Amino acid sequence: MEIIRTEIEGLLIIEPTLFRDGRGYFFESFSEREFVKVAGPVHFVQDNESESSYGVVRGLHFQTPPFSQAKLVRCVSGEVLDVAVDLRKGSPTFGKHASVLLTGGNHRQFFIPKGFAHGFSVLSETALFQYKCDEFYHPEADSGIYLLDPSLGIDWKVPEEKMILSERDKRRKALSETEIPF
Repeated sequence: MEIIRTEIEGLLIIEPTLFRDGRGYFFESFSEREFVKVAGPVHFVQDNESESSYGVVRGLHFQTPPFSQAKLVRCVSGEVLDVAVDLRKGSPTFGKHASVLLTGGNHRQFFIPKGFAHGFSVLSETALFQYKCDEFYHPEADSGIYLLDPSLGIDWKVPEEKMILSERDKRRKALSETEIPF
């Protein structure tokens, strides 16, 4: 496993070691023993999966304390641009984002600690996306920021006129108008 540190403290790109032979490949998609060595103690309690078509943009979501979540995300098939925005007050990178291309072919994973908003855009015809969370989903703690907030400067790699957004995500407020609980 190779760990790639981003410019934002805590955000990690994880490249698993693939073992290939004439049958195909094998890799450990998660090993708690290895994971805690690089990310610290995280206990995942819920796995989620979504399937989306080209142009779907989901995000930028977070859960408020005491139900905030750390996530380990990956794209099983297809291609997504995964984005995390630093919402930790006092962080030198507050309001900045990091993005990574996750594909079924590159097998990369992205670790997003608590204190970040998260989202992704689908760049392939379809994409199967999976993620682990260290806290259960709590609807009363659901929150987010507007993913097209110009102050964030995120290039979702999908033309705006082709974006498919949920009604909830269309109504989110800009970062400057959102109460940030971290």
